[in-house]
Amino acid sequence: MSLAPSWLATALAVGAGSAVGGVARYLVAEWVARHQAGVFPWGTLLVNVAGSAAIGLLAAVLGSGGRWPQPPLVQAALMVGVLGGFTTFSAFSLQTLVLLRSDHAGLAIANIVASVVLCLLGAWAGLRLGTALSR
Repeated sequence: MSLAPSWLATALAVGAGSAVGGVARYLVAEWVARHQAGVFPWGTLLVNVAGSAAIGLLAAVLGSGGRWPQPPLVQAALMVGVLGGFTTFSAFSLQTLVLLRSDHAGLAIANIVASVVLCLLGAWAGLRLGTALSR
């Protein structure tokens, strides 16, 4: 008997995680939208940075060398499912194009730069934190 989860179990775990992440993304983005001024997509930037930091952290602490190693099924449910449902790169892409089409080229460029730089920094910080926690 193999200890590896079946593809169906993994797919169901990822699907369930995606539902949780999608709802969390919606709630965060809606909350930010109610409290922001202007057209800059702060909610999308926030979930992408937070999701990038979280995936770095989880990769470091849940992987085979981490403090709390988890089986592949759990890793897939959390990192592919929850965080895949939570982060919003497709929304980022559409919102950036909408900014460009609305003659907000400066904000579109700011969104691109901020998203790429801050999400990379978030993933780096999460990896560092997770590595430190795993020692």
